[in-house]
Amino acid sequence: MQWWRPAYHSGNDPSKSRRTAIQLNTMNKRTVGFSLSILMISAIGHVAQAQDSSGLRKVQGQTIVSPDLPRADLTFGEKFHYVGGQRVNLYNMAEAEQHLFVHANNGVIDTFYWVQFEHRLPTDHHTYNYPADHTTEIGGLKFVYDTKSWPDFPADLMEDPESDGAAISRLASEHHLTFPKRAVRVRMFHLPTPDRRTELMIIYGEALPESSPVPVREGGVELNKESPAEARRILESAQRSISIRKK
Repeated sequence: MQWWRPAYHSGNDPSKSRRTAIQLNTMNKRTVGFSLSILMISAIGHVAQAQDSSGLRKVQGQTIVSPDLPRADLTFGEKFHYVGGQRVNLYNMAEAEQHLFVHANNGVIDTFYWVQFEHRLPTDHHTYNYPADHTTEIGGLKFVYDTKSWPDFPADLMEDPESDGAAISRLASEHHLTFPKRAVRVRMFHLPTPDRRTELMIIYGEALPESSPVPVREGGVELNKESPAEARRILESAQRSISIRKK
């Protein structure tokens, strides 16, 4: 987040971000101090590619029905339209199942939920590790989260064309949708298994008007540090239009 993710960890080292292939980003530095090094990326040399949509979790109306990891129903507010889902291979290190719900005007998304079920492949021996500096709970599931704002969110998503961010951007584009340029988002991670090799990521984001007092800079602004009130607001907004029911 960078997108695979500013929250993807290398091994058990919480200082490594998950972004660009594992150039993972850090929730601070991964979307939490987590990034695999570019050297790893070069050594592995694999490209993340969107695959077909077969075998995805079912979506019934506003609800994603997850039979496992975690076993729960995720339901989104009525104003959100389900765009679609896809599977993405991330650098031959992990596989992600992505779903996108949006509210848009004239093809421009103003609010969205990007949901991602992800697991490490058997050939990869790393785990997901995120600093628990900020935590919340939805429907009995515990999440760690971070918040960030950008002056050019679509550019950040596409910075690494092999990342999960680029994949979700392409999914939106296939449906003639674009993400908002000035944007703020909260990214939440739930680790459903003790071995930390599987995660549920939920990203809620919204457009920022030009008049917004929320700070934005190239590379993103970590709002939990620079604007705690805005960080709380965006988290509350995310929680307002999602419910999770464990099964």
